[in-house]
Amino acid sequence: MARLNYVELTAFDVPAAKRFYEAAFGWTMTSFGPTYAATMTGDTDIGIQGDSAEAIGAPLPVIDVEDLEAAMAAVLDAGGTLARPIFAFPGGRRFHFLDPGGNELACVQADQGPH
Repeated sequence: MARLNYVELTAFDVPAAKRFYEAAFGWTMTSFGPTYAATMTGDTDIGIQGDSAEAIGAPLPVIDVEDLEAAMAAVLDAGGTLARPIFAFPGGRRFHFLDPGGNELACVQADQGPH
């Protein structure tokens, strides 16, 4: 079942944004280099994207799916537009799409760890 599991925010000063969210809400944020940090609760997490080449300039809702290729086909069949094809990142793969209203979202499939 697909579910919203992540919202990625843009921040040009990731350390300052990390300090803000930790102080304001008591969240623990993990740094992934100088341009990315995220909560890792396993619930709906927040990511902070500081790489201007990667940031879309608006919050990016990310939907967790079981089959990334099937989700992409369903998005396109339903009238969505591909904004960024499937790509890998540490922890999984995802693609970005535009809904009919022009909102950018992403679908992600996490890497399957050893069982």
